[in-house]
Amino acid sequence: MNCIRLCWTVVVLLLAGSMAPFEAFGQTAEAKALPSLIEMDSQVELRQPGPHDGGGETTGYSFFTDAPDLGLVFRKRALHPGAAIGYHPHAGDEIYYVLSGTGELTLNGDTSAVSPGTAILTRAGSSHGLRQTGKDDLVIIIVYGKGEP
Repeated sequence: MNCIRLCWTVVVLLLAGSMAPFEAFGQTAEAKALPSLIEMDSQVELRQPGPHDGGGETTGYSFFTDAPDLGLVFRKRALHPGAAIGYHPHAGDEIYYVLSGTGELTLNGDTSAVSPGTAILTRAGSSHGLRQTGKDDLVIIIVYGKGEP
């Protein structure tokens, strides 16, 4: 299963609140040797400026950063009013999923409005940026392969 399919499966299952489909895969010897983890927002939250010189203030949530042999990055980011992720190029694939709030996405020079339920796949070689709009925080899930962006 490629990284993007795996990442998207994880996002969908987390949003659905169920990990039951993974039970059908069984547990390999490797899986038994690696610890499963649970982390809460409150354990990993960190106030940060908008990434990629986007400006404003955000709260980043980087989950499972110390998990051994995990080949993907799983994050949540809240862009507070006026915050942005600056326009930047990508060397690898990346997925954003909007949980709440509204924003404006610029992808390869084209601008689109985003709101809850919007999924964005940025491919290797593309450029994108995201700006919070409206009165509420723009909260997104971000998934990509380790070492890619």
